[in-house]
Amino acid sequence: MEQHIIIDDIKIPLLGYGTWDLKGNTCVEGVKDALNMGYRHIDTARMYGNEAEVGEGISKSGVKREDIYLVTKIAPSELNPERIPSVTENSLKKLGTDFVDLLLIHWPSPNMDLEGVLGAMKKLQEKGKIRQLGVSNFSPELVEQSLNVTRVVCNQVEFNPYKLQHENLKKVKEKNMFLTAYTPIAKGKVFKDKTISEIAGTHNKTEAQVTLRWLLQHGRVSVIPKAAGAEHRKSNMEIFDFELSEDEMHAVASAS
Repeated sequence: MEQHIIIDDIKIPLLGYGTWDLKGNTCVEGVKDALNMGYRHIDTARMYGNEAEVGEGISKSGVKREDIYLVTKIAPSELNPERIPSVTENSLKKLGTDFVDLLLIHWPSPNMDLEGVLGAMKKLQEKGKIRQLGVSNFSPELVEQSLNVTRVVCNQVEFNPYKLQHENLKKVKEKNMFLTAYTPIAKGKVFKDKTISEIAGTHNKTEAQVTLRWLLQHGRVSVIPKAAGAEHRKSNMEIFDFELSEDEMHAVASAS
């Protein structure tokens, strides 16, 4: 299985390192270690309050910035077209970079000026500050509205065996986009799942590895598991050397 997807001539690694809830030195060392292990997709957000630590981890890793697919997100409270330039510059400064590969609207706000916000993001893209634009936690209808304004390539949503995303997945496939799955192992729930445990035993893999593989096999899906420990980071990388059967895919989807 390919470990990347190419959208609009940009290569996106399917396995990313999620940094939600990682703080201080744990975040710095986690990002550094993940990059040194071979991760090339790092996900953060303004709401996580750790962009500076992510930037430090990237710097300490010694990995070239242009080899990393770096993602951050604008908080709902900042979704004002006039604020987008300064907010983005603030993120770039904290991350220690001239550009981000993907900038997302973190959550839709009921009163947001979607057209204005995406328009402001598009201007920054034209200046080279952002390579690709995307959204997070959007419904298929909101994705369609976004596409009517400008090109967006990603919708990041919670996606795991207990939170299926049929309609959002269908939408990204129709529009040459991809879905990023956060909370992919459902905060550890998969480890207590009998069906997933049986499949894991068959493949000599962990429940987390089976679940991450299950997500990737949907196609046009990237995963961003959080792993504070080195052992889990390494384990999460070992998902490209086996394949689930169609029956196993259905069984995992029915696990809930």
